[in-house]
Order: sequence, then C-alpha cells, then structure tokens
Amino acid sequence: MRGRLLGAVRRGRRPDSAPPLRSRRGRAWVPYLLVVLTAAASLAGLAVRPATGVPGDTADYVILAGSAGLRWDDLDPQRTPTLWQEATRGSVGWLSVRSAHHATCPADGWLTLGAGNYAVWNPQRVSGQCPALAPVVEQPDGIGANLPELGRVVRANASNEPYGAVPGALAESVRCTVAVGPGAAIAAARPFGRVDRYAPTLPDDPQGLFSQCVLSMVDLGTITGSGSARRDRVAQADAALARVLAARPQRSLVIVAGVSDTDTTSRLHLAIAEGPGWQGGRLTSAGTGREGYLQLVDLAPTILTALGRPAPEKLFIGRTATIVAGHPASPADSMLGEHDANKRAGAQLGIAGSFFTGLGAVQLAIFLLVVPLMMRARRHAGPTGPASAPRLLVRAVEVLLIAAALAIPAALVADAIPWWRSGRPGIVFALMALALTAVGTAAVRFAPRWHRTLWPIGVVAAVAVVVVGADLLTGAQLQLNGVAGYSAIEGSRYSGVGSVGLGVFVAGALVVAGCAAQWVRRPWRPVVVVLVGGFAVIMVGSPYLGADPIGAIAVTAGVCVAAAISTGGWLTFPRFAWATVAGLAVTIGFAVLDLRRPALEQGSVGRFLTALLDGTAGPAIQRAATASGHALDSPLTILALVGALALAFSQFSPWGGLNRVFGLHPALRAALAGTTVTVVLAGVLGGAAFAVAGAGAAVAVPLFVLTTLRVLEHAADRTRPEGETDGPGGPGLSLRREGGAGDDGPADKSGAEGVIVR
Repeated sequence: MRGRLLGAVRRGRRPDSAPPLRSRRGRAWVPYLLVVLTAAASLAGLAVRPATGVPGDTADYVILAGSAGLRWDDLDPQRTPTLWQEATRGSVGWLSVRSAHHATCPADGWLTLGAGNYAVWNPQRVSGQCPALAPVVEQPDGIGANLPELGRVVRANASNEPYGAVPGALAESVRCTVAVGPGAAIAAARPFGRVDRYAPTLPDDPQGLFSQCVLSMVDLGTITGSGSARRDRVAQADAALARVLAARPQRSLVIVAGVSDTDTTSRLHLAIAEGPGWQGGRLTSAGTGREGYLQLVDLAPTILTALGRPAPEKLFIGRTATIVAGHPASPADSMLGEHDANKRAGAQLGIAGSFFTGLGAVQLAIFLLVVPLMMRARRHAGPTGPASAPRLLVRAVEVLLIAAALAIPAALVADAIPWWRSGRPGIVFALMALALTAVGTAAVRFAPRWHRTLWPIGVVAAVAVVVVGADLLTGAQLQLNGVAGYSAIEGSRYSGVGSVGLGVFVAGALVVAGCAAQWVRRPWRPVVVVLVGGFAVIMVGSPYLGADPIGAIAVTAGVCVAAAISTGGWLTFPRFAWATVAGLAVTIGFAVLDLRRPALEQGSVGRFLTALLDGTAGPAIQRAATASGHALDSPLTILALVGALALAFSQFSPWGGLNRVFGLHPALRAALAGTTVTVVLAGVLGGAAFAVAGAGAAVAVPLFVLTTLRVLEHAADRTRPEGETDGPGGPGLSLRREGGAGDDGPADKSGAEGVIVR
C-alpha cells in the first residue's frame, strides 16, 4: 500500500485510498449541481417543438379524386396531361397507404380514408392480387345509396381491431356528401351505410354535381397490371380527372390520391392538393414529420380543416396536412428519377431482412468461436493448464468482433450512396457495406492505441454515436428508407430516429460514457454519465432531431441507472431511489409540458396521457401490444437473443471473464446496465419488441466480448515481473496487477484496483 501511495505521489496524482483534501470536501456539491443542470437542459431540449401550421385559406368545396394503385411513376406529360398539370400547379407528396390490414387493398384504402383511422373491410389474409372492389350498393330512391355490408364492417372494426376506427366518421362530420363510383361510396357512407348523393359512374358532363355538397368523392378507377394495359387504365383515370376539373365549383380544393395498393407488394403512392392556399411546395403533416410524406389517414382531417370544420374528437388518428414551400415545379425534377422514393423504399424492404438475418448468423458464429478461446484463457490454480490460444488466432477473432460491431453503422453510411438505382441493388449494397466495415475495422486495428484495453470498445462505440448523431443532425436522411433504418412504406415512422438507430445510438453513447467515466475520480463518474446521457436524451427526444419522446423516456431511465452504479458496487436502495427521482423528474416535466399544448400539437406522450386521464387509453395500449407481437418476427429478435446468450456465457460460465471486466472497470458495468434498461423499455413502450434491443446488442455485445477476452488474456499471463521476489508470507505469495486497468484510467477501490493476492 505504501508503495502505491508513493507511486501516486510521484506521478502527481492522489490515489483513491488517500483521504480527501479539505478543499475537495468543500466542493462535494459540484457534481450534484452539474447533474441537476444537465437534467434541466435535457428537459428544455425536449420541450422545444417546431412550429406547425396549415394554409390560411379555406375552401368552399373539397373534391377528392382517388384511384387505387395510382403511383408517381404512372405520370407522363404526354399520356397523362391532366395529372401532370395538377402536379405542376399544386402541392405534392408521397402517400403511405397503411391501413389495419397487412395489405391495403382498394376496399381497405377507401374505408380508411372515410374513417380517418386505420380500418379494414375484410380481415381475411390476401395472397397475390387484391380482390376486386365490388361492394354491394343499393339505390332505393335514385338519389343516394345504401351499403348494407357497412354495419357489419363497423362492428368488426370496433371489436376486432385495436385502432378504434369508426368507418364513416368523415361523412358524419359534414352536412352531406357526393360519391361517384363504388370506392367513393365506401369512403362517403355514414356509419349506418347511407350515402347522401351517389352516381355509379362519372357523367360525361358532371356540371353542377360537385356543388350539391361541400364534400365530393370520385373513384377514378383501379390501376393494376403493367405495360400497355396499365398505361391505358392511367389514361382513363386522367381523362376522368379532366372532366372533374372542368366541373369543379369556384373556391374548391381538389385532392388527388392513390388510395391503396392492388396486391401484396406495398408501395408509396401519389398525393396532390391543388386549390386555394395549396399551390406549390411539398405536402407533409405532424403525423409523418417528414417533408414530402403524407399518410392516408391524414386526408380526412385535412379535408375538414380546408372546409373550416372541426375534426371529431378521438376518432381521427391522422394529422392535417401542411405545406413545406419550395420544390421544382416539374414532377420529373421533384418526384421521379433520382427522387423516386418509392423505388428506394421498395429496394430497402427487399434487403433489410436478409441483412439482419445474415448479421445474426455471423455474430453467432463469431461468439461460438470465442467460447474455446475463453476456456483456454481461463486462469488455473495449479502450475499446469491448457496452453494459451495462438496469439494470431486471438487477434483475428478480435478483428472479427470489431467488424461485427461496426456492421450496422457501416450499413447506415452505405445508405448515403444511391445503391438502389443499380440493376442489382442487393449485391451493390452488400459490397459497399462490406467495404465500409473493412475500412472502419482497419482504422481501429492499426491505430496506435489499439493495445490499450478499452481503446476498441470506446472508439467503436464513439463511431456508432457519431454516425447516428450526424444523421439526426442532417435530417435522418440515412435512416429514411435505409436498410438500417425504417421504411415509409411500412408506415411505422417517417422521420427522426428509428428502432435500429435508437438501439445503436443508446448503446454507443452509454458505452462511451462508461469509458470516459473510467478516466475520472469516483465522485465525478455520475457527472460524466449524466452529461453524455443528457446529450443522448436531447438527440433522441427533440422534435427537431430524434423525435421519439418514448425513446427519450427510456434513455432517461437507463442513464439514471447507469449513473447510480457508475462508481461501483450494487444498485442499493438509496441509489435506486436517487435514480428513480431523477428519471421521474425529467419524464413528468416533459409530460406536463406536452399536455399543455393543443391536442393537435401534442406528442405521443401527451396523447397517451390524455387518453389515460379520460379512460380511453385501452386502444393505445392494445396497439402497442399488437405492434410488439408483429415485431417479434423481425430478424433483430435473433440478434437480441444471440447477444443475451453471449453475455450470459461471458458473465456466468466458469470460463467467462465479464465479472472481472466489471470489477476492473465498474463504469462499463453501469453502461451495460443502462443500455439494457433503455432498450427493454423502448421496445415495450414503443411497440418495437426486441428490435431496439437487437440493434443495441449488435453493437455492444461484440465489444464487451472483446474486452472480456483482453482481460482474460492479461489474467492468464503468469510471467513474473522483473525483479519480483517471494512475498513475506512464503514462496508463491506476491502482488500482481492484471486486466490493464492502469492503461485506461484510475484504479478502483474494493477489488477494482486490479491487485490480487496469490
């Protein structure tokens, strides 16, 4: 002990075991003050929301012209002059046609439009082509119509679906509606099946038809097939739209939408709004938060807002569309060619599953290769034991673990290159992702500090944080329709941080915090964790960046747990209470601020709490549970299970060395605990199941396994330090350091200082 104290004095640093100076005791409150200020800054960052607005002009009439299957690549200035002209004059966007059905067929799309919520016409599973749109439409009086099947559909959506959709809610919000065609009849019918004004087909001269009611809906026909047959159907829809525009009344808003898919292949569709206040710009909504993207459920509230009518309370799940000014007037320059988001999103859907499945298989193979290395690195009490593994093999496995941890960040960076435009997008993406992974691995491996114990885990975690953080700061362009991001076609998220990005970012941030905390004294370790964690909370929860308040709450909980145990020891009741109070303070503060906003501007936390307070939160909870059930099929679940097994073996098996890592570097144990809390909470509360956990495990687990190998390798080294003699207790009793703690930060007390007695 005396030698350690003298050595610390010579190095100009006071050891942990030395008594604190009087001046240092006087500043003991500084870490706690910094923690409070960081929590306040995180809360302020979450509270700020971007301003939203809708066009100030209202319309006297709204005409919705819908066509199932209509996409942007169907448009052509010669073959579809009317659609092309509308897109040039009006506001445009990509329409996601998600409904309550796994495949949004024409009947589901029209029904969802009229409900303003995710609805389903027929819950039976569809394979291949969607069934023909053929609802039973009765015309007893020759003026309106009746849909006798709608009552059954309304009851089925109320009892079997978790969204609380009420078909006909849009029609009930206006005095009367006009419907032309069977699809329009589904959307314009009231909940009991009545359509106020109905025409089976569009008249050759519809003059005066659209001024009978403030809301008119026209079915332009279903666009199916390919080649010349598809082009003929699009031309017929274009000619019908020309007749609609010729008969539109003054001060009318015309919305053109591709309301559904026509088979089980999901796509993005066309959306155009043209009329008073809707000239130019890209369509968006608070529901997507992404410029140029709109949901099918956003059309109903947009129609009512344009007419100056209030939306029905708690029935619409969509948000009113808004306009982001500034885009090329020609659709060829704004929605087609290299700007064709549907092409990129379709390619992403076809590759993402294969990528994560392959990554799970590769990581499992690497972890199985690590097992014999851990067994051979085990420290034995006797003079003999298994020979150490060849150093070249150990180094090769370390490189493989680095590459495995960098795979998802490399995939994110690969999405910056337009691989989806190539003829073989899957092969091109795989080659680019492998090349980026190889470059990143080489940069880490050949860095001068490679041999330091915590260098690989710290630098790779920092790379993950930088990649996701830079993407969020630039608008999350890499995650949108990216292999390691989220798809606008699926409709679960359109902006901010997705499940994969959240898992990668949180795991990286907390591991970086743990490594940085090892370089400071114990009282300051919670401060380091909270500072890095506060940055992560703002990045995840800010509406300008991650736009994920549920994720921000989960990160807050994880950071509090990590800070509480970052100094070593167990999660005692006082530490747990302190972490709980700090986490609840930030969460409750953010929730209160969210509840004070208008209903249409509230985030997901405010909407859920509002529903909880008025007793209508059941559908929201059921939706989260349903989404989690569907997410269990994700390949990310495999990554989560593989990572959990690898950590369990490393910590609890006789050959594992993870507990040794935690003893030498307790802040890393805090980082792993905080990451676990965050990814589990984010998956449960956000309806993502193990998706967040799988992404976090794909980055963190290889790094912890690598660090475990390194610590075991140090522990197995039986070479006596030069000049060492037997201790005073007899032969074989000596003091020896292990684990490399001195290379990566100050040592810890209570067995964490890396000194053992033999």
